Amino acid sequence: MQKRIKNSIRLSLAATLLLVPFLATNYALSQDDTTSSRAAVKAVADHMLPVATTARGKGNLPFYCSLDGRPVDLTQPQPTVVRALIIFHGKLRNADVYNRSGLEAVKTAGESGKGTLLITPQFLSQEDVAAFHLPPSVLRWGPEEWMAGDNALNGGPSSFDAIDAILALLADRQTFPNLKTAVLAGHSGGGQVMQRYAVVGRGGDALIHAGVHVRYVIANPSSYVYFSPERPVLNPKGDFTFALPAKSCYGKYDLWKYGVNQPPPYVGDDNFKSLEDRYLRRDVVYLLGTNDVDPNHPALDKTCAGEDEGPYRFFRGKAYFRYMELRHPELAQDSASQKLWFVPGVEHDGDKMLNSPCGLAALFNLGSCKTRVLDPKP
Repeated sequence: MQKRIKNSIRLSLAATLLLVPFLATNYALSQDDTTSSRAAVKAVADHMLPVATTARGKGNLPFYCSLDGRPVDLTQPQPTVVRALIIFHGKLRNADVYNRSGLEAVKTAGESGKGTLLITPQFLSQEDVAAFHLPPSVLRWGPEEWMAGDNALNGGPSSFDAIDAILALLADRQTFPNLKTAVLAGHSGGGQVMQRYAVVGRGGDALIHAGVHVRYVIANPSSYVYFSPERPVLNPKGDFTFALPAKSCYGKYDLWKYGVNQPPPYVGDDNFKSLEDRYLRRDVVYLLGTNDVDPNHPALDKTCAGEDEGPYRFFRGKAYFRYMELRHPELAQDSASQKLWFVPGVEHDGDKMLNSPCGLAALFNLGSCKTRVLDPKP
């Protein structure tokens, strides 16, 4: 399988030259995700990774890739790689912009030349495929469906299968004999896919078995998957309590991606009690911008089920961590594997989040964030 992956990547390097005329020239770092997700992207990533499953088909996933800011050939052994940083874009699928933020983070953290492999995958839509005249083998999803781990269109694999394929590549010790750490980080829509994948994803297990530490960084998502029907409310003391929501959402508020009922095919027969127990053991950092408080933000999930989780993202993130803490009091301990960090003064902006002191601490394990909160209040 690794040989097939390497051959496909080798072919994609040549195919990249065909994409050059289409690459965007505007690389502004702002990532507020305020425009429509139905608009075609400005650039398609310049590598292709094969994603093949027995039950859910196959296809090629576009991605950007660099080593310490320089081009890298993943068909050859990479003994200098000690850290893999995988950055997930938001709802606009603007992987080029997020890739630049990742490159800036490597530089700002002082990690240039220290063996950091940056991978930025891209989950395209049908609009993107049509605009760039991409072949049928390139994976594409319905609007924002990749955030929930849904299958690609035309019987393709899940977005979670695609993440599995990335992590399987990294777990190949012939290519990455000295890899020590893998960090998967997503902002906004990327934070959504990252939170769900941290719950149900399987790809990290192969890395852990290979002796690689895996961390998940979840930044400013619009919603989270709850393990029970309760949702947050504020009590008169200013703390979160949890009860059945006042709005029933026609009985659908507790369906996946907001709850555990009717999950995507990727989950299969996995038991969510076991998945929750495993999730607790995973190294997870919830990264919240303290100014991400706009209840009318154009990219905020305003569905009935989304609003059951709270009025804006900062509220929703604090509430979710409190929910998990009440279900699992051990999360209040300083040594807990899951952490809640605030990024002071930052709104819904992926570049500011990832390149903040707390963002860099999460991505590169540069100590604890000084705004760490164990018992958050609204």
